[in-house]
Amino acid sequence: MQTPSLQTNAPQLVLASTSLYRKELLSRLGIPFITAAPDLDESPLAGETAAQTSERLAIAKAKVLATQFSNSLIIGSDQVALLNGEQLGKPGNHERAVRQLTAMRGQTIAFHTALCLYNTATGHTQSHVDITAVRMRDYSDAQIETYLQREQPYNCAGSAKTEGLGIVMIAAIEGTDPAAIIGLPLIELITMLDAEGFSIL
Repeated sequence: MQTPSLQTNAPQLVLASTSLYRKELLSRLGIPFITAAPDLDESPLAGETAAQTSERLAIAKAKVLATQFSNSLIIGSDQVALLNGEQLGKPGNHERAVRQLTAMRGQTIAFHTALCLYNTATGHTQSHVDITAVRMRDYSDAQIETYLQREQPYNCAGSAKTEGLGIVMIAAIEGTDPAAIIGLPLIELITMLDAEGFSIL
């Protein structure tokens, strides 16, 4: 059976991200897609929960590209880490990453990874938030420095790049989708694509 992605009238698939990790995850499905960078402010709003922030941004990332891609299915995703009620976004620099990892030491962090699939032809929007619990090891200050110097995870929520050396800092991961912690919940994405009539197999 021919997949919709190969049909001339089928919507194209667009990943609203320039993340190499999200691109690699989506590539696992073996379907053609293109990537585009969404340009928007990712700051949380006052009073938002981590789930609300991540879902709002995932939807915004998908919809901000809508005018550029007609007849497309746009995938947006965002991740927010929550520690003791405080949202941990991307640290952006070394100093903030040190503060995040110091606070996370020996703690359990809830990573909220939101996914949106937006059909630009119909306006149909699907969204979902996947929550993964990550328990950190009781690492030392020296290990924090070594990790940051080697990995430089300044564009990762909570400074914990689990797809790289950050796995050394982690004691346990509990969730429903192993891809979600890396940044793109593939299990839910497949369900969403299926709802749009876009078959993977």
